Amino acid sequence: MNPPSAERLQAARDVVDRISSAYSERIVGQDRLRTSLLIALMAGGHVLLESVPGLAKTTAASTLADTIDGRFKRIQCTPDLMPSDITGSQIYDAQTGAFRTVLGPVHANVVLLDEINRSSAKAQSAMLEAMQERQTTIGGELHELPDPFLVIATQNPIEQEGTYELPEAQMDRFLLKEILQYPSPAEELEVLERLDSGVLAVGSHAEKVATLADVKLLQEVTEGIHVSPEVRNYIVGLAYVTRNPEQYLGAERARLIKYGASPRASIAFVRATRALALLSGRDHVIPEDVSSLRHVVLRHRVLLSYEAEAEGVRSEDIIDAVFGAVPVP
Repeated sequence: MNPPSAERLQAARDVVDRISSAYSERIVGQDRLRTSLLIALMAGGHVLLESVPGLAKTTAASTLADTIDGRFKRIQCTPDLMPSDITGSQIYDAQTGAFRTVLGPVHANVVLLDEINRSSAKAQSAMLEAMQERQTTIGGELHELPDPFLVIATQNPIEQEGTYELPEAQMDRFLLKEILQYPSPAEELEVLERLDSGVLAVGSHAEKVATLADVKLLQEVTEGIHVSPEVRNYIVGLAYVTRNPEQYLGAERARLIKYGASPRASIAFVRATRALALLSGRDHVIPEDVSSLRHVVLRHRVLLSYEAEAEGVRSEDIIDAVFGAVPVP
């Protein structure tokens, strides 16, 4: 694809600035969350969020949908959730004597899957088709999902009773995995002040500052951001090290890695770094873009062994070791 012109690059930057500004009027702090959501939106990917309850995940998802004038749907995942509750079903119409298709909540621009690990494997497989193929199958018929289509899934790391661990195949479908932290005291005070001002009142919405056509422009410009051969080789080299850790990290660290990153990790790096470069006002990717996204791209793709879990080793520690083993171009 040809690199974007200066005019289209500036137009895309203007759209990003408007969305970011409107988003920040409702969401206090959580800068990493905002960046991850914007990257996923621009790169056409999905985000997995992990945090304790109460850190504005639902508000963030609905706010993003409001700013782009998109449809927002929230799906509360439970063990008895059926695939038809997600994708839709065919209902018999007694007046016409025929079946009609009723589309499910996944047919929206921004879909929040709350506590995705509480849904059964059957329900998760329905989401897998939607996320990867951008379509659903209802009664043997294919139904395309809206464009843009962004899934924001959440999982609670505290409660494990009644949960189903996400399979590696589905984890790999998420472009990024973000782990949210508690706000600072100053940020929490700001939340209380905005609550009193009515900004966060029930039923309130963020200002519509962009359109779905603007999002399409963002995605097209993002695809045209230049990734040099040197940066591509850097990305491939990082993924290779995760699959062959003995040669680069030593036996002691290598035993902590159960599985390395698949080629989807390299694809995710290219897509995500292009979006980050555009957020930074550049028309090309630099190695620092790759490094700054290393945790959100790899933490759910580099799987640790039982020994690592027993010793309290985090995936972030291993990822940092991998980056330390590969020369920066």
